[in-house]
Parts: sequence; structure tokens; C-alpha cells
Amino acid sequence: MKRKFKQWICVLLCFAFSFFTLCPIAMADGATVLSNEKAKVDVSNAKNGYILVAHNGQAKNRLKVRVTGPSGTVYTYDLNKNGQYETFPLSDGNGKYTVGVYENTSGNKYALAYSTPVTVMLTNDYAPFLHANQYVNYTSNSQAVKKAAELTKDKKTSLDKITVIYEFVVSNLTYDKQKAKNVQSGYLPNVDKVLAEKKGICFDYAALMTAMLRSQGIPTKLVVGYTGDVYHAWINTFIPEKGWVEGIIFFDGTTWKLMDPTFASSANQSKQIMEYIGNGSNYSAKYVY
Repeated sequence: MKRKFKQWICVLLCFAFSFFTLCPIAMADGATVLSNEKAKVDVSNAKNGYILVAHNGQAKNRLKVRVTGPSGTVYTYDLNKNGQYETFPLSDGNGKYTVGVYENTSGNKYALAYSTPVTVMLTNDYAPFLHANQYVNYTSNSQAVKKAAELTKDKKTSLDKITVIYEFVVSNLTYDKQKAKNVQSGYLPNVDKVLAEKKGICFDYAALMTAMLRSQGIPTKLVVGYTGDVYHAWINTFIPEKGWVEGIIFFDGTTWKLMDPTFASSANQSKQIMEYIGNGSNYSAKYVY
């Protein structure tokens, strides 16, 4: 009971904080760094839901980071070769993680350069979904963040903010079919570029919406997985009045849709949407960022 109370206090403080400024941006403050001669892992902010990883900057080939969570879920990411930190979320909650940095040796073969266990006790369950990371990458100076602040300046509730951000994104972006055909493995969205060019693939839509919502202090999960055999993406957000709302914004393989914000509390719902999102078997989450 005390833990639940503390979680609510943390979330409410973040919401209150968002009226005046942005929620904290991920930082490598160097307080606790685990390393060897090839790589380092800054775990100073593990309790806030993220770690930062860097190679020594001497790699000639591709690098990978593998984060294995307490549930056994394995997240695999590319890592830059310039020696700069990149941020990765601790999406799997509390418990013991294993973080590994791998160097490409030939073809699809990789050798372990560094590995370390990290025991995580999060400040609250929402922490990993309030910060920027490699997949949802933004700073306080990002145009996406500034646009979110502009759109939501007169909005009082989380639902109002979610709705106005959703409507802006789907009204101003067009689906880039050419990019979808040619996108390469390891592609990462640039939310400001997507905003400026006003086009993108589903990953771009999701990353932009997630960045804008998080910058407003709204805990948001970017989820990818399957609905049946179709690769699918959706966005979960935490709303004080409702808790975690799953699939509030989802991609059906063709278009993005916003769940009716009254969440089945009246008879005025879209029957098709409510039947779909009301059936948990339709969703098979694979990764959460």
C-alpha cells in the first residue's frame, strides 16, 4: 500500500512539474559507471528507468547492445562507434538485468566485449516511460518538444493533451511509402526531421507521438508486437483517472487510430474499435520502449 502511494506521488509530482518545465532528460552523470577497457555502462540513473552505454570509440565494425531483463526478454540495439553515450530503457521493471556490448567480427557474428549485471529498483513503475532513449530520442531543445508545449498550453487534462497531440500528428504527417519499402534494419527515427518533413513510416509516427507525450510529463509506452500475423504498433499511456490505458493510440497496419477517450464509459463508442481493443487476445506485445 505504501509503495502504491509513493508511485502515485511520483507521477503526480511529474504531472505538476510538467506545467512549468519538461520532465527530466536522460543524463550520464558518472556517479556509478561499470566498465572495462572496451566499454562502459553508466547506471547512475537506473532507478529512473534508464542506463547509458558507450564503447571506447575504437571499433571498426558494427556494435550491438543487448539488454536482458528480469523476465528474460532480450532487447538488442545498435550502438554508435564514436564513443558517445546512448540511452537505453529498463523496460522490464524491477529486478536483475544483464547488459552486454558486442563487437562485430564477421558477417553476422559478434564477440562479447563487455558484460555486467545491473540490479534495478525503480523509483516508480512509470520511470522508464518518462525519459528519452535511443528509440524515442529528444532533448529540451527539440522542435517536437516545443511543438508539444505549444499544442498543449491551454489543455488541462492528460486526455486533452493526448488528443491534441494525436490529432496534430495524424493531420500533418503522411505515410512515406517509399521509405517503408527501403528502410534498413537498425533504422532509428529522428523526431525533429519527421516533424519538419511531415512524413514518415509507422515507427516515425509512434516515436514522434511518444516523445511529445513524454515531454509533457505523460508516461507513455511505445509498444511493438503482433495482432494475429500482422506486425503492429500501439501506444499505452498512464492517466491518473484510469491508470495504464493500453492501446490508446494504435496502428492497425494501415492507419493510426485514437481510442475513444471516454474509454467505454458510455454507449457512444465506435463498436468496431471498442470490440477490437476490448479483446486482449488481439494484442501480443513483443517489445516496449
